[in-house]
Amino acid sequence: MHDVAVIEDPAAAEVSLDPVRARLLAELSVPGSATTLAQRVGLTRQKVNYHLRALERHGLVELVEERRKGNLTERILRATAASYVISPSALAPVAPDPERSRDQLSARWLLAVAARLVRDVGALITGAAAARKPVATFALDGEVRFASAADRAAFAEQLTAAVTSLIAEYHDESATGGRAHRIVLAVHPTVQPQEKG
Repeated sequence: MHDVAVIEDPAAAEVSLDPVRARLLAELSVPGSATTLAQRVGLTRQKVNYHLRALERHGLVELVEERRKGNLTERILRATAASYVISPSALAPVAPDPERSRDQLSARWLLAVAARLVRDVGALITGAAAARKPVATFALDGEVRFASAADRAAFAEQLTAAVTSLIAEYHDESATGGRAHRIVLAVHPTVQPQEKG
């Protein structure tokens, strides 16, 4: 089971978004049969089987083992991943495109850049899994509290200068066998968790 799987196929995305199927995917972090799942989610075994077949057809669950129980064969399934992300490529005709409007201060442009990041890294993960190779990536995640909008603007300016300097130092357009890497830096307000009432 993978930690995260990327759903690129529109039909698989549609199947995964059904609330019952999403619940079954969550339950199948631990292998189970239609019978055990039916008891956990409060549906009939036949209804659970119907949903499991749809999930299996799209590669979201996989067969772990088959057990004989009297005259029946019980199929034990599990989710192919603990979590799923739907790639914007599943909605290719309407997927956000950061090239349409480059406005570094726009939240919508940031969202388009993030969508491209999900799409590209999803494709890299899929390709790497098929080739049985790791993907060379790096991510940095942090939080900074600004005292004022002026401080935020100064931070963005210094960050831009520092990153531009690093790129100038390491970028080699003529490197034989070199591979281009995309750099994404984003600053946005932290989303506060909902207060528990």
